[in-house]
Amino acid sequence: MVKTTIPKTHGLPGSGWTLKKLCRWVSQTLNRVVSHGTVHRMLHAAKLTWKKCKKLLGKRNPQKREAFMERFLKLYHQVAIEEIVLVYVDESHFHRDLEIGYTWGPISERIWRISDCPPLADRINWFGAYNFTDGQCLIWAEGACNKETTAEFLHRIEEWAQKKGRRLVVIWDGAPWHRAHMVQQAAQDLNIELIALPGYSPDLNPIEGLWKWMREEVTQFHCYPTLKALFDACKAFIETINKSPLDLINRLWPRFELDPEVEKLQFSG
Repeated sequence: MVKTTIPKTHGLPGSGWTLKKLCRWVSQTLNRVVSHGTVHRMLHAAKLTWKKCKKLLGKRNPQKREAFMERFLKLYHQVAIEEIVLVYVDESHFHRDLEIGYTWGPISERIWRISDCPPLADRINWFGAYNFTDGQCLIWAEGACNKETTAEFLHRIEEWAQKKGRRLVVIWDGAPWHRAHMVQQAAQDLNIELIALPGYSPDLNPIEGLWKWMREEVTQFHCYPTLKALFDACKAFIETINKSPLDLINRLWPRFELDPEVEKLQFSG
């Protein structure tokens, strides 16, 4: 029942089962009173455990993802023989307010972190580039993320990446400003090959891991007094991780294969 139905089908609220809802279902259906502990043991006996659900983007196309993966493997070969510099690009917003997460604390005591309640406008729009070939990262902010700033960021990447005779290849998503004529022309002028990720596939862009890493180290549990302080903390983080290229690459290692079981869910959906 837990694996094949949701509470709504049994007259209970919501789409996810909890111990409390299971106890209510037993009471309503079987006219029996059971404790949370009993239901918990039954769930474990059925080889079920409490875990976080992941979101699967239903609009992504399995065939396009497979085609991209085949192309990526060829690019990786070119990276290995030092023919290309492969750079992943993405954008992310960092707010001055703190982000919450898990940490250690005293048993039975709540952990508090103070926020000064900054306005939503207090954020930095970061452009990010991850050089997978050389194990280096670059972040840059210049207002909004649009075609003008994206074209300028391509110039920054071209100056930053130490090509040493290698061809520069950029992989990014299909954001509207990435597809703009101004940006495509800038890439052509700079001799940068642009490769678009398949739609709804952030899992194929390892720079997503950079943003998660940066939030863990910079904004988790800490509210910055000014945007300048947040800016400096983000830049300092990038400078630190760039000192260990191998550790950086290991942390931001891209996917080399797709999970067939997960990909099949797209067809069934």
